[in-house]
Amino acid sequence: MEDIKNYTLDELKEFLTTKGYHQFYAKQIFSWLYKKRLEDFDEMTNISKEGRRFLKENFYFSQLKLLKREISRDGTEKFLFNLPDNSGIETVFIPEEKRRTLCLSTQVGCRFNCKFCLSGQGGFKRNLTVSEIINQYLAVADLIAPDKITNVVFMGIGEPLDNFEHTLKAIEIFMEPLGIYLGKRKICISTCGLIPQIKKLSDLKLGIKLSLSLHSPDDNIRTQIMPVNKKHPLGEVIKAIRSFSNQKYPITFEYILIKGLNTRKEDTLELAKLLRGINYIINLIPYNAPASLKPGFLKEPGFRELKPPLPEEVDNFKEELIKKGIFASVRKSRGEDINAACGQLRALWKGNGSIY
Repeated sequence: MEDIKNYTLDELKEFLTTKGYHQFYAKQIFSWLYKKRLEDFDEMTNISKEGRRFLKENFYFSQLKLLKREISRDGTEKFLFNLPDNSGIETVFIPEEKRRTLCLSTQVGCRFNCKFCLSGQGGFKRNLTVSEIINQYLAVADLIAPDKITNVVFMGIGEPLDNFEHTLKAIEIFMEPLGIYLGKRKICISTCGLIPQIKKLSDLKLGIKLSLSLHSPDDNIRTQIMPVNKKHPLGEVIKAIRSFSNQKYPITFEYILIKGLNTRKEDTLELAKLLRGINYIINLIPYNAPASLKPGFLKEPGFRELKPPLPEEVDNFKEELIKKGIFASVRKSRGEDINAACGQLRALWKGNGSIY
């Protein structure tokens, strides 16, 4: 049997047609599953009894097991989910006045090991399936009801473009009018800078937003904190980004500010040169040191050397950017007290029934 939530609408249509069933069943199933939130084929009454029997014999409905739900003093919520192989992932819900954003994970662990990010400290285990991505949304949507999720960002555990196929299929389900039906401008993919995948995403012209983890305009410094820069150097990443930025909407550049490392005056000058001619938004994010972790838990010695910038360091950096014609906003971190802020997600699940 197969997990029906791994199927896009077109894939489900094709499958049913090859088995001799009308493809209209696929539309009905999507409506029951994603609009009416029904996960029981017997209750899909506009499908024939024979059709329902066939569906029950070939498909099942997967769900995630909630292990822990934490609520920050600022209202941010973090959910720890257990996967069928006993792995763990974390999902974050960020309520704001005009939007309610869900931050999704796309992998168990991460292979890119950025030094400011906890997600890669334990290494990479596997990609999430389409259904595991979709189920994060469905589970949290049920848990926060009657509030509704308005935006989805792929900024949780893992590199979304490293799980390209499954991430794009999940987005197709999110955007499908008979499915979850989020507007294309309500979806944002974040990447550390995987050049072939950025180009491929650009060619698809989906209209979704793209965010690049930039963090330094200097190749040497960026490589220190983002080893992926060795294989995908910043200059080549920016070339790929330029084609994407020509699609009407600005690229978002995320820039984590680290004390004494990437907040120099010369960094602002290099940023001005690097971003010339690109339609962009820059978010400045003071580094979030991991909170409340057991001593010795992190194995990366360099990770402990990173420190948040002083408030005046942040202000000075922003002012220097403004002088050079670069508008940047300082993004307030959310959920720091529950390790839900940028770079803090880890899924602290031992897999034996206990949590770190």
